[in-house]
Amino acid sequence: MKKTLTNILKFLLFFGVGFAILYYVYQGQQKAFQAQCDLDFVTACVADGKSEAACKALPKPACSLAEKVVNDFKTVKYFWILLVILAFLISNVSRALRWQMLIKPMGYVTNLGNTFWPIMAGYFANLALPRMGEVVRAGLFSRYENVPIEKSLGTIVTDRVMDVLCLLAMIALAFVLEFDILWDYVRENAFGEATANNPEKSNTLLWVALAVMLVGAIVAFVFRKKIFAKLKQILSGFAEGLLTIRKLENTGMFLFHTAVIWLMYYLMTYLCFFAFEPTATLTHASSLPVIGLAIFVFGSLGMVIPSPGGMGSYQFLVTEGLMIYGLANSDAFSFSLIIFITITLCNIIFGALAFVVLPFLNRGKAEKI
Repeated sequence: MKKTLTNILKFLLFFGVGFAILYYVYQGQQKAFQAQCDLDFVTACVADGKSEAACKALPKPACSLAEKVVNDFKTVKYFWILLVILAFLISNVSRALRWQMLIKPMGYVTNLGNTFWPIMAGYFANLALPRMGEVVRAGLFSRYENVPIEKSLGTIVTDRVMDVLCLLAMIALAFVLEFDILWDYVRENAFGEATANNPEKSNTLLWVALAVMLVGAIVAFVFRKKIFAKLKQILSGFAEGLLTIRKLENTGMFLFHTAVIWLMYYLMTYLCFFAFEPTATLTHASSLPVIGLAIFVFGSLGMVIPSPGGMGSYQFLVTEGLMIYGLANSDAFSFSLIIFITITLCNIIFGALAFVVLPFLNRGKAEKI
């Protein structure tokens, strides 16, 4: 009972953080949207022959970003959304096949369905609580394949190690291809330096970062023994995960599936560009595939924040990234919601379906309870 209550409180806190961030982002975008509406109203009024002073004195129409987002969703081209979902499924089939390769050296030959569907269930569980997905994934797999849960968790560590390395590689590639643009953003927002895009210095993120570092330093000092032990465990798991790869029968296929997973992840962002007219017709010195890579990196970093699927932080960073490339803030916000909701619905639908499909696939098979 106590554990259940604790989990409920964790979920409420987890969801609350995500909702608070999303609400903060929405309010900021709503103010910017209203300011743009006011400017457009004055411009149109002056074009009708009235003086600028008279136009500014007139009452301005109320503009709702929420209404715009709803209307933008009505214009979405669902053919491209279906391709995004297909890329989602392909990435996870490759992840399941890669997972089988990690398990095989331990002497277990597993069913593809029993590796694929626990992955889906894990994504679903992660929407409720961070890190819960790994436990659910390992638990379901162990139940239906009779593999000790500690061995399942060990292979998942290796899986996550590869994800971290691949994400770092994608970030590095984005900086190589778009160094000037991305470095200007970092200078402007992290260090408060004036740039060509924004000649006025903005120290907001710098002060936020310093505040977070100060709080983090205090917490680290108070809980230094526990943090050191946890850090040692993480580094040990990271090293163990890398060493496990040496035992694979076919390292080439393992790397191939790793490449497929991350190519599909990238395509989920890039293909979604074509589902929404403002992003499909986005013009910039950078090519659309390169912009897609940059936005994919922004979104991936947004997922790091402990909230349901990166709620709030994902929208903030994707919107910021698209605005760098000249997209209107309201259109950028709409796109961030289109892709976020698409991926979240995939996690919910296929994750919930896993709990139905797995017992059906394993009917008549003895389960390890």
